[in-house]
Amino acid sequence: MRRLVTMLLIATSAVASVQAADVRRLPVKEYRDKMKAGWLGQMAGVAWGAPTEFKWKGDIIPADKMPKWVPETVNGSFRQDDLYVDMTFLHTLEVHGLDVSIRQAGIDFANSGYRLWHANKAGRDALRQGIAPPDSGHPQFNKHADDIDYQIEADFAGLVSPGLPNSVIALGEKFGRLMNYGDGLYGGQFVGGMYAEAFFEKDPVKLVAAGLRCIPEGSQYAECVHDVLAWYREKPEDWEATWQRINGKYHKNPAYRRASCDKGDFNIDAKINGAYIVMGLLYGKGDLDQSIVISTRCGQDSDCNPSSAAGVLFTTLGFSRVPDRFKEKLDEQTYWSHTSYNFPKLIDACEKVARQAVVKAGGKIEKDVSGDEVFVLPIAKPVPGKLEQCWEPGPIAGSKFTAEEMARIKPPQEAPRQSTRVDLNEALAKFAPGWMIKDCGADMLPGIRDELGKKNVLVTHPLSETMPCVLGRRVDILPDKKTTLHLVVGHHPDGDWVLRVSAERQLVHKVIGKETAPDGWTSIDVDLSEYAGRIVTLQLTNEANGWSYEAAYWAKIEIE
Repeated sequence: MRRLVTMLLIATSAVASVQAADVRRLPVKEYRDKMKAGWLGQMAGVAWGAPTEFKWKGDIIPADKMPKWVPETVNGSFRQDDLYVDMTFLHTLEVHGLDVSIRQAGIDFANSGYRLWHANKAGRDALRQGIAPPDSGHPQFNKHADDIDYQIEADFAGLVSPGLPNSVIALGEKFGRLMNYGDGLYGGQFVGGMYAEAFFEKDPVKLVAAGLRCIPEGSQYAECVHDVLAWYREKPEDWEATWQRINGKYHKNPAYRRASCDKGDFNIDAKINGAYIVMGLLYGKGDLDQSIVISTRCGQDSDCNPSSAAGVLFTTLGFSRVPDRFKEKLDEQTYWSHTSYNFPKLIDACEKVARQAVVKAGGKIEKDVSGDEVFVLPIAKPVPGKLEQCWEPGPIAGSKFTAEEMARIKPPQEAPRQSTRVDLNEALAKFAPGWMIKDCGADMLPGIRDELGKKNVLVTHPLSETMPCVLGRRVDILPDKKTTLHLVVGHHPDGDWVLRVSAERQLVHKVIGKETAPDGWTSIDVDLSEYAGRIVTLQLTNEANGWSYEAAYWAKIEIE
């Protein structure tokens, strides 16, 4: 009898061990902490790399051209499509639930009002013309189907699917097919798979392997990632040598650009940009700064790639363990462009969807001995979709929106690109007393910089392509003294802007850029003697000149 009881206890223990091995447990508090970090990493990576985007195509970005990180940089992400398109899909899940149809997802995307490019634009254009998904992402209707688009927007799929790779794959089949196909789709499922595993794993090699398990092995995308892993193992300390091999095979070899929308130096194909995400993770070796820097310096889409790499890596740490330099200046109240989300609302929306994902995957939500909730997550082998490639696509689905569905597609007219206003009057009062500022845009982190080629520099930016930032003040011009407005102004190394100085009439109209300020700075003296004995309003405007790096650098604004 004693032997029978012992055997039963052993058997019961063995069953319990098997059951325990079939699940992973994740406290909901820990889930939120890691998921918050995932979004923060995206913000940090995209904002840090933004000034370099597509400035280097087929070249490594020189180390001295890498922007400097300052804690305020993180807030440069609120107008980045790398984030707000991502949130469009999250919002669809929040409103309609995890079982939302692909057709509803397509209608929501068709009704978005922001500017788009490449696969996103082609997919949305097709949706608005009545071509329903998945055909909106099929190469017959979308000549950009192998581009990077879903890869840069799939972060949400991993962040709402902790430890659930098949949830990531399914979300890709629903949202990735709105605009992508083949390797373009697989890029998003690969990135999402890394996020899902990052809730439990920190080793970059294992994270990359987890992403690979979510996509078909026979794809060129999988081949590319396998190549990067192999080349990393050969030269684990020389990322530039691996970069050269990637560039040779996946940029210069036409066999790996068969569906590229552009065959020249510009390369927005998902494969090569995915390789640069992997480069940051592997060669960064867990260092946050180095991972972002390496992924950025690889070039091409050098803000989206470090955003994905940093998002995965930050997830492994959790928000509470991310160094203060990445979060101490985080603006939690500003809303992302074209969304209903600020940072706290974004986190709550993700948790809401994640709870559904856990249950749908066969998991459950329990409480531990302290009464805190815990996700109990089933361990399941990823099941990728069937192999498809854009240059040999399968048949279309023949999917079209019904008349009733088309009546629900009412996209808003796209507004001209416009930034959020920032109030710099307090800073300006210290920099140039008596002056006031209006319509300063939030791009390029306006404010006072201690060092920017000169000491104590005021940075401003136009509000939009058509609305300048304006500095002004009333000045009493004395009748018996020569009065001069003295300006020292500069520009971003990769941009220029238009300076206008007015006092009842235009006194100066000058482009401030490399031709007029070749060393980055120029001095301008404006004689105000014609206004002697009068009170006039001076206006200095920072106007756009092509909408690329339009920040004005002000080292001096003085009336002498």
